[in-house]
Amino acid sequence: MLFNPSRDEARRFFIQTWQKHLQNQTLADLEAVLVDVLMAHPEYHTYLSIDYLDHDWPPEHGDTNPFLHLSLHLALAEQLSIDQPAGVRQLYQQLHQQQGDAHKALHIMLDCLAEMIWQAQRNQTQPDPAIYLAGIRRHLGLFQ
Repeated sequence: MLFNPSRDEARRFFIQTWQKHLQNQTLADLEAVLVDVLMAHPEYHTYLSIDYLDHDWPPEHGDTNPFLHLSLHLALAEQLSIDQPAGVRQLYQQLHQQQGDAHKALHIMLDCLAEMIWQAQRNQTQPDPAIYLAGIRRHLGLFQ
């Protein structure tokens, strides 16, 4: 069965994980990955509170939804750990080398992942990994 939390469940997971980290409690594997992501994003620490559980960040206002951004980082961490879609790990390594910065490389990939998801939503289709990988390749100057 696929793990498919609701928006509130996902946000509560982020908030609770951050609280566990602050209290030096033992973290599960996914929580540890999340804390690594959170540490790279101190600008989002303020939002890791129950006060933001129902908050919306409309893109038309130019806002970045911190929970969405962090969720995409978690998705990338999972993809890289299992090299899925196939070849994504090598493309990340090339981006990292090109950019000279791991986090910057991840943000490029995050934008490509978000584009794939947006296109799937717009077209009411399944996400197409070819779109995602093509976006990364474009950033690398590799054209198919």
